[in-house]
Amino acid sequence: MKDTAYKDASLSPESRAQDLLSRMTEAEKIGQLMQLDGTKGYLSQIEAWNPGSLFHINGSDAEAAIDASLRTRLGIPVLLADDGIHGHSFWAGATIFPTQLAMSCSWDPSLLEEAARVTAAEMRATGVAWTFSPVLCLARDLRWGRVGETFGEDPYLDGELGAAMIRGYQGRGLGDPEAVLATAKHYAGYSETLGGRDASEADLSRRKLRSYFLPPFEAAARAGAMAFMTGYQSMEGLPSTMNKWLLREVLRDEWGFEGILVTDYDNVGRLVDDQRVCADYAEASAVALNSGNDMIMQTPGFFEGCAEALRRGLLSEAVLDEAVRRVLLLKMRMGLFENPRRGDPKRVAEIVGCAAHREVNLRAARESLVLLRNEDASGSPLLPLDPSKKRKIAVVGRNADDPIAQLGDWSLGSGQMTGPSGSNHPRSSIVTILDGIRELLPAGWSLVKPEEADIVVLALGDTIKYIGEVKSTATLELQDGQAELAERVLALGKPTIVALVSSKPMVLPSRVLKAEAIIEAFNPGMQGGRAIAEAIFGLLNPSGKLSISIPLHVGQQPVYYNQVRGQHGTRYADLTQEPAFSFGFGLGYSRFEYGKPKLAEDRLGREGTLRLSVSLRNAGKVRGTEVVQLYVEDEVTSLTWARRELVAFARVELDPGEEATVELSVPASELWIVDAEARKLVEAGSFTALVGSSSRDEDLRSLRFFVE
Repeated sequence: MKDTAYKDASLSPESRAQDLLSRMTEAEKIGQLMQLDGTKGYLSQIEAWNPGSLFHINGSDAEAAIDASLRTRLGIPVLLADDGIHGHSFWAGATIFPTQLAMSCSWDPSLLEEAARVTAAEMRATGVAWTFSPVLCLARDLRWGRVGETFGEDPYLDGELGAAMIRGYQGRGLGDPEAVLATAKHYAGYSETLGGRDASEADLSRRKLRSYFLPPFEAAARAGAMAFMTGYQSMEGLPSTMNKWLLREVLRDEWGFEGILVTDYDNVGRLVDDQRVCADYAEASAVALNSGNDMIMQTPGFFEGCAEALRRGLLSEAVLDEAVRRVLLLKMRMGLFENPRRGDPKRVAEIVGCAAHREVNLRAARESLVLLRNEDASGSPLLPLDPSKKRKIAVVGRNADDPIAQLGDWSLGSGQMTGPSGSNHPRSSIVTILDGIRELLPAGWSLVKPEEADIVVLALGDTIKYIGEVKSTATLELQDGQAELAERVLALGKPTIVALVSSKPMVLPSRVLKAEAIIEAFNPGMQGGRAIAEAIFGLLNPSGKLSISIPLHVGQQPVYYNQVRGQHGTRYADLTQEPAFSFGFGLGYSRFEYGKPKLAEDRLGREGTLRLSVSLRNAGKVRGTEVVQLYVEDEVTSLTWARRELVAFARVELDPGEEATVELSVPASELWIVDAEARKLVEAGSFTALVGSSSRDEDLRSLRFFVE
């Protein structure tokens, strides 16, 4: 028993990890802290370094990698990972969901949890046990190329949806053989870089981090995420990888995080080659581990650098052991020594892209659609189209039939990786807008050219060359001749439905903003075209609400709703400051009426709970879903603070004429501000509760309450 104690499943994970650590050589310890790209020769990597983790590897390669790791001296199983951002991204035929930004417009945590469960099942079938998701960055500079990977602009919504995905990925816990390890990323503030430029300096104080950027990650830690990933950016001169306050004091000491912290791709190498804050790999390796990182992603030079750091006294053996122990403990808790999480070809054939998963995907696409406008010249709604009136319809625009634009970033064809079965997902697995309209075209209708049409569907947005890492854009306007196309189409004077397929909010020409109908889909995934067609023909009543504000002009930025009070004036000299469409906004084919809100009590102690109820009635003619939103404003604060903040929401589905009482609550302890020392505190005084259908003043009803 003594010789194999670490393999004894009856012992505690802690004692097993310590036993294994005591048997390891220096080289074996350093290897366990390395995570390498499996496409770059995984068998030679295992032979040379026995890395703790590999990514971009699945299927038969995953099987071979696991077997090779088990043949090493101590038989420590390799942990296989991949970027399952909105589905099993790089497995041909896997279920690719709408992007996070799209799905966040559902405001439906249960949907996000279910989508993550589907992704976990498909990843596990192919031998992957770790996903680099969810992304918990806030999207506030819309020029940033990775806006589509986020849940939008609000910290509370971000945290709620991120926690839901973590629950979905991790299932019954780390030992669940059908679950994958979730990763909260990019910790923290990565999205707030200057000029929207990817991976540059982020001008963030600790107070600003506490106020907006850290709450979603704290929610992730509370939800049980056992992996965090650092960002590429630096703040106050400190790259995230060497920010000891962020990585040790906040994450571990304050939040009690017990999982592992992984750097993003070659972050340690960037300390030497790009940010130039370390002279060599020994310095970079030492500062990374001393700051609290555990696993070093895709920095092969870390192996020699870490050994050199130990020889030069830059790194102690105790700090090295601390990181290795956490990696080993995670593997013990995941049960990898008993079940190294091999793939199952039979399971792949049964579930990857199966009908049940496609149905979840279609539900996600349906709930994610946001109807932004629906009004013709007479003030009447254009949508849904009446199938009994035979019409000729034209479908135009580059994104009407572009599978990659519809899937968005982090999918085969987006550029990060090619898969084992080709460079793209099978065309047959994707329903574009044109496909969906063809499939659902009512009897007697016909598809024609725009000059011959009664109605035009105009698909606009961005394409993969403007989406993702290192692809931030200087403008938010339609590119590559799309504005000119829109002008020509709208000049025909035909009723026009604009369908937006984009990775981020786009600035739309004034004439497009006046089109009879506008549907925002963002990147709606494999079934997105079907959902859009259903909305057009009335088979679906759109229920999505924007998780991000859409500006009128790129120069308005930032346009997020929860901005700090106190500026001079309410507009630019040459333009309004109001966005084209506000956070929380979204129309449908139903009309909902709000009653007068009521408070259970209007005076709360700091340990009390704000409880608000409001009646909601579907005054329309079809069944519909409303997202009831509760915002709070602290009327007088000791430091400047946001005008209002989302604190609760509820999705409510009602039949025509049906009425329900919606109850929302929030602990008074969550009504905090952050003081000058970056500490949270709840201040006594007057507050305003605002409830309604969006963040706009005209959509909200208010009540005053007091915290004593």
